[in-house]
Amino acid sequence: MRLFFIQVVDDSYILSAENQSLRYVKKYAPRGLVFDRNNKKIVHNEAIYDLMVTPRLVPKDFDTTRFCYLFGISKKEFNKKFKKAKKYSRYKPSVFIDQITIDEFSPLLEKLYLFKGFTIQTRNRRRIITNNASHVIGYIGEVNQKTIDNDSTYNRGDFKGVNGLERSFEQYLRGRNGYSIYIANSKNILKEKYKDGSKDVTAIEGKNLTLSLDIDLQSYGEYLMRNKKGSIVAIEPSTGEILALVSSPTYNPNLLAGRNRSKNYKALVNNDSLRPLFNRALMAEYPPGSIFKLIQALIAMNDNEINSNTSYRCNKSLVGCHNHPTALSVSDGIKFSCNPYFYNVFKAILDDGKGNIFKTHAKNLDKWNNSVQKFGLGKPLNIDIYGEKSGQIPDANFYNRLYREGSWAFSTIYSLSIGQGEILVSPIQMANIAAIMANRGYYITPHLVKAIENDSIDSRFLVKHNTDIDQKHFEPVIEGMQRVVQESGGTARRARIDSIIVCGKTGTAQNPQGEDHSIFIAFAPKDNPKIAISVYVENAGFGGTWAAPIASLMMEKYIKGEVVDSVKQKYITDKKFFED
Repeated sequence: MRLFFIQVVDDSYILSAENQSLRYVKKYAPRGLVFDRNNKKIVHNEAIYDLMVTPRLVPKDFDTTRFCYLFGISKKEFNKKFKKAKKYSRYKPSVFIDQITIDEFSPLLEKLYLFKGFTIQTRNRRRIITNNASHVIGYIGEVNQKTIDNDSTYNRGDFKGVNGLERSFEQYLRGRNGYSIYIANSKNILKEKYKDGSKDVTAIEGKNLTLSLDIDLQSYGEYLMRNKKGSIVAIEPSTGEILALVSSPTYNPNLLAGRNRSKNYKALVNNDSLRPLFNRALMAEYPPGSIFKLIQALIAMNDNEINSNTSYRCNKSLVGCHNHPTALSVSDGIKFSCNPYFYNVFKAILDDGKGNIFKTHAKNLDKWNNSVQKFGLGKPLNIDIYGEKSGQIPDANFYNRLYREGSWAFSTIYSLSIGQGEILVSPIQMANIAAIMANRGYYITPHLVKAIENDSIDSRFLVKHNTDIDQKHFEPVIEGMQRVVQESGGTARRARIDSIIVCGKTGTAQNPQGEDHSIFIAFAPKDNPKIAISVYVENAGFGGTWAAPIASLMMEKYIKGEVVDSVKQKYITDKKFFED
C-alpha cells in the first residue's frame, strides 16, 4: 500500500527523483539583428563560449597549474572562481570563464578533455560591424540579482540591454531562451535526452530592427567631428526619422562587449576627461544662441506684435552686435542676426504698455513660454531612446523664485531675446526646430527605429505636432534663413552647396568657461526639404566658421550621395580642438 501511494498517489517523489537526475542545458536565443534605413547590417551576433564547471566532477588531483597557464589566469583567481562555483552548486554547472572568443577558444578545444568537470557552453556576443553609432546602439550587460528578482524571465548569466536602443527595445531584441533536458547518471554525466527531447524548449530569436539611420551618413558625421566636442543630429522633416545622431568624442562600441567590458567601461569613465560615453546629442543642454531668434520672430508675428516689415535700428547701446546695415524687416534681422532687432522683438512680446509692468511682463512671459513649448522645447521630445534631457524654458514662477516676485521685468531677462540667459536646449531639439521650419509649422516626434520585424512602431511617431503659428509667418523667416546662406553679408556663407538652396541660421553661444560654442541649424533643399540638421561644436567660436560648413557637408553627402567640395571637407577634418 505504501509503495502504491508513493508511485501513484503522491507524485512529489517522482518530481524529486527527476530533479536529481535531470539536467537543463540552456540554449541562448540570438538577439535580433539591426539594419540601417538602406538595409545595411549594423549589428549582428558572433559565437562566443563560456567555460562551465561542475565542481563535483573536478578530481582532487586536478592539474591547476596547467589549467591556469592555458587559460591565462592566476592560481588565486582560479581558487576564487572555483569557490564561487561550489557556493552556487556542487552538482550544477556554472560559468567559470565567460565570453571566450573563437580565436581564444580554438587552440584550447583539443586540450579541454584533460580537465574533467569543465565543459563549453555556446552563446552569442553582440558586435557593431562598422564601429559607428555607439551612442545610438548602446551595449548589453549581464543581469544582476535585482533584475532577476524583479523579472522572472531573466536568470543568472543572462544579458540585457544597458544603454541605447539595446535598452529601449530590449523586449523585441532579446528573444526567448530555450533549453534541452538530459538525464544524468550518478556521476552527473549526461547520458540521453529526457523523453527523447519532447520536453525541450526551443530558443526563439529576437526580432530584427530597421533603423531610420543612414549608416554611411552617420559614419561621415563621426569622421567630420573627430577631435571636436559636440554633436550632429539630422532628421528627415516629413517623417521625423533620425538620419544621423553623432556625439563626439565617441568610442569603439565593441570595447563594451566581451570579457573585458567591465575593465574597458571603467577606463572610459574614470580615465577619459572628454567623457566619450556622454551622449551630447541627447543629454547636453546648451543656450541656443541666435538660432532662437527664429522662434522669437514667429511668436511676435503670430501675436501681431510685429509684422514681416517691422524695422529696428541696430542700437548697440541696448545689446552688443556686429556691424551691418539697418534691419528693415524680419528677413533682414535674421540674415544679419541683429541682436538689437530681437531685443526689440522680445520687448514687444512682453511689454504691452498696460498696467503694472511687473504683472504685465509676468503674464506675457507665461504666454510666451506656452508658445515656445509648442516647438518641442522645455520638455523631452519623447523619442525612442533612453536618456533625453528636457532643456529649460523659464516662466514667471522661475524668475519669481530666482529674483523674488515683483523684482524682475524685461530689463532683467532681456538676454532671452537672443537665446542666452536661462534658456537651455539639447542638440536634438535644435534639429527639431530646423525640421519645424522645413515643414512650415509642425514636427513629427523624432525617432530612430523605422520598423520592427513582424510588429509596429509606436503610434506616437506618426502624429503631427503643430506649433499653432500661422503658416504665412514662416515665409519671411525662411526667406531670412535662405539669405543667411545664399547672400553676401549673410552669416553662413560657408554652408552653401552648389545647385542646392540651403536655409540656415547660425548661433554663437556665450561660454563663461572659455571659447564660445559654434551652432548652426539648417534644412535643404528649400522646397520639398529632404534633411534638417543641427551642428554644435563646443569651444569653436562663431557658428558660421565651423558648425555651418560641417552641416553643409552632411547635407551634400545625404542629398547628392557624395561630397564634391573636397576643399571644405579638408578644412573641417584638418581642424583639431583636441588630440585623440
